[in-house]
Amino acid sequence: MNVLSVDNVSKKYRDAPLFESVTFGVESDEKVGLIGVNGSGKSTLLKIVAGIVEPDTGRAALARERQVAYLPQNPQYDPDQTILDAVFAGGNTTMRILGDYEAACHDLTEAGGHDTRLLERVAALSHELEAAGGWALENDARTVLTQLGIDDVGIKMGAASGGQAKRVAIAHALMLRPDLLIMDEPTNQLDADTIAWLEEYLGRYAGALLLVTHDRYFLDRVTTRILEIDRRAVRSFSGNYSDYVRRKEEIEAERANAAQKRETIMRRELAWLQQGAKARSTKLKDRVERARQMMNAPVERPAAELEIAMGSSRLGKKILEIDHVSKSYGRQALIRDFSYTLKPSDRIGVIGPNGCGKTTLLDIITGRVQADAGSVERGQTVIIGYYDQEARELPEERRVIDYVREVAEHTELADGSRINASQLLERFLFPVSVQYDLIGRLSGGERRRLYLLRVLMASPNVLLLDEPTNDLDITTLITLEDYLDSFPGCLIVVSHDRYFLDRLVDKIFKFEAEGRISQYTGNYSELAQTRDDFAQPNSARGGPAGSAGKAVRRANNEPLARSQSTKSELQSGTAGTPRRLSYKEKRELQEVEARINSAETRAAEIEAELPLVASDYIRLQALTTELESLRSHLDRDIERWAELAEHADR
Repeated sequence: MNVLSVDNVSKKYRDAPLFESVTFGVESDEKVGLIGVNGSGKSTLLKIVAGIVEPDTGRAALARERQVAYLPQNPQYDPDQTILDAVFAGGNTTMRILGDYEAACHDLTEAGGHDTRLLERVAALSHELEAAGGWALENDARTVLTQLGIDDVGIKMGAASGGQAKRVAIAHALMLRPDLLIMDEPTNQLDADTIAWLEEYLGRYAGALLLVTHDRYFLDRVTTRILEIDRRAVRSFSGNYSDYVRRKEEIEAERANAAQKRETIMRRELAWLQQGAKARSTKLKDRVERARQMMNAPVERPAAELEIAMGSSRLGKKILEIDHVSKSYGRQALIRDFSYTLKPSDRIGVIGPNGCGKTTLLDIITGRVQADAGSVERGQTVIIGYYDQEARELPEERRVIDYVREVAEHTELADGSRINASQLLERFLFPVSVQYDLIGRLSGGERRRLYLLRVLMASPNVLLLDEPTNDLDITTLITLEDYLDSFPGCLIVVSHDRYFLDRLVDKIFKFEAEGRISQYTGNYSELAQTRDDFAQPNSARGGPAGSAGKAVRRANNEPLARSQSTKSELQSGTAGTPRRLSYKEKRELQEVEARINSAETRAAEIEAELPLVASDYIRLQALTTELESLRSHLDRDIERWAELAEHADR
């Protein structure tokens, strides 16, 4: 059954059509990905479906009594609203009760747990939550908030970063449990581990999903259908992103064959016409008219494609030497004693959770930020191109063509040819009609593409890219990846886009706890595979009940404890001789297994008891504290068990 019906929808922007006569439906359990180049109208179409923007023609309608939730690219909030209020705002009765309950528990904790009035309110709300059957929602809410890294729910939204605001918006949309969930670039500003969790969550989601994302792995693993906006029309492709790519390739081949066949017929008909039709029969007249109609018929031309053919400057032997660099803000150490000498053709991916210091590292390399200790020395021939996450050098009041002309009126390409600023902009999909617009009028994707052009115009030989995939469409990303494949200089890229990292890098800098940066050989998936392999053998060995699965899940979210020798092996890409457990370690393994079994049994008992003591706050608090302590010890024991079990039975 359709949960959404879009019928004959059209919309214009700047007096030009974005899309025309769009018709499609979404089934109640479908997961649909919407793709298209920047400026094709993806976000506008989502807003029409969500009821935020009116179409010029047609209508988008939800099935009766169905709920929709919309996640915009850049969520806006009341700055005086707390994170907790923002997460639970605007839901049904059960969600409102849960929001009040969580707020009361937060206030009670802040008051030290001894406020009688708050104790009574918590008890009363827990009874309401019980009556509404809301404890399952409460458990889901805690999982979502934890996985999204939302800890302090009492702070005001005005103090939240852009990344925090995006996570709050995602939590809010998921908590609504709508029949149709609409998400516009949900992976922007999320780290790779959080994206992997959201991927899994949406894969299990019971309702319908309509999303725009540039993350190809995400599309491949979540969606069951792809909608593509192409040349003002929307075409549907069944299956995931891989299925779309295969079918798209077939369509392009069919178009090429049809064009070649038409050209052959045209040549034959034109040759015949040039000979002159001597006879005046009706048959010959018909043939002449048919040939003329064929010559005058419109030809479907391929869509304009981004062309990146910029040159780069020669790079000497000395590039960058990062020597014992450290940087802290207040008590938070972002980078601790990091050293690395950049080598020719280095292609490095930088990963880690939001706020860990990835951008700070790039800023230190470029000199925008000064290190607290250590130094960065740059070779004389080095020309750094820094594509920063915020596009800080984009002046909104400047015209597009003037922004490019500031660098050069003419630019030399990789093949030695020279083109002027207007021609260069056209290669980057900025037609003449747009070149005299103010930058402030461009879409997010167009701004990023313009900023990329400006960075590449300087012919850099060391490229620093900070989250380059944000706001760029898939077609642009593919072109950029092709360009970077043959880029002769060095590349350092900060990205949460796993596909982009897999495609381009052969070394990973991973930000660990307390400002440490570990170095690994290989791309993102190869690093993830080593983490999976570290946990995977446990499931085959039996182990304590439930712990193997947890170890595997943990491996997908954070590194398990490793010995220094294991880290060295990963960094060098080699493996040493597998070692066996000592007698003492075998005894320890047995003891850890026993502790895990005991802790998991007690945790299950507490979880079963919690709903029964909801009205007894003192008992509820005691059980919650015990459960948190159990989980903390359990996490450490599982890490140790996984480390020991890897070497067991060798």
